[in-house]
Amino acid sequence: MRQQMVITLCAVIFIFGGTVSMAIAATEQQVLVDKSQITLNNFVSDPNMEWLVNNLQSAKAVLIVPSMIKGGFFLGGSGGRGVLLVRDEKTGKWHGPGFYSMGAVSFGLQFGGKKAEVIMLVMTQKGLESLYKSSFKLGGDVAIAAGPMGAGASAAGLKADYLSYNRAKGAFLGFSLEGAVVEINDEWNQAYYGKQLRPTDIFVTRKVRNPKAAELQAALGNVRGSVKKAAVAKAKGTYYVVQSGDTLSGISRKYGISVDELCRLNKIDKNDPIYPGQKIVVTSGN
Repeated sequence: MRQQMVITLCAVIFIFGGTVSMAIAATEQQVLVDKSQITLNNFVSDPNMEWLVNNLQSAKAVLIVPSMIKGGFFLGGSGGRGVLLVRDEKTGKWHGPGFYSMGAVSFGLQFGGKKAEVIMLVMTQKGLESLYKSSFKLGGDVAIAAGPMGAGASAAGLKADYLSYNRAKGAFLGFSLEGAVVEINDEWNQAYYGKQLRPTDIFVTRKVRNPKAAELQAALGNVRGSVKKAAVAKAKGTYYVVQSGDTLSGISRKYGISVDELCRLNKIDKNDPIYPGQKIVVTSGN
């Protein structure tokens, strides 16, 4: 009887211990997803990122690395972890994330031991398919170039599989990612979705999903809308930049305008999510 109790106790510890370990791991991945949304908001609200914001919906996918660190864990040089989301060209919806690691012994222009936020737009089918491999090299297996910067920037004549942007403490750093190696992080993908899978299971056949990624997916889908709303604001009246914790009802009370009118001016629905950095028209200017 005593032996049976010990066996049962060990089984319980194993089951719940494994559950706790998976929960901790899944939390680690969710933190990266949440940080990626903050990074996206930082880029969207940066006036120098006008081209990125205006053309995000033309990209096949986006890879967001919230923290690229010199002297990081990957390859003993500079590195970081990131999330990939892929856009459905028929519906415009974003799917994912998948988890990746990126690093290199050294980058083209060093950034003095600082952390940098990185966003890469995947512009070609070749670039997208490279992300379904176990690993590949930027500038070797696929072409990468710095994305156009500043107001009125143009990508005319710029041909690359990837366009990269990087910034730290509000400043554009301008270091090159050419030579960096990108690898699938199978362990993190398994922890987030609860099973072993390939990138094609996430992005092509879409066999798995995690509802906790919905906010990041929605934020990506709304980037184009925020640009249009900013243009409307300049033409028609005053706009408000959404802060963390804001709601449509709260903004309506602050400016003495109904939620219905807010939705009409901004061409949105009451159920559409809003996010920090988004520009909302609050007066018609008529």
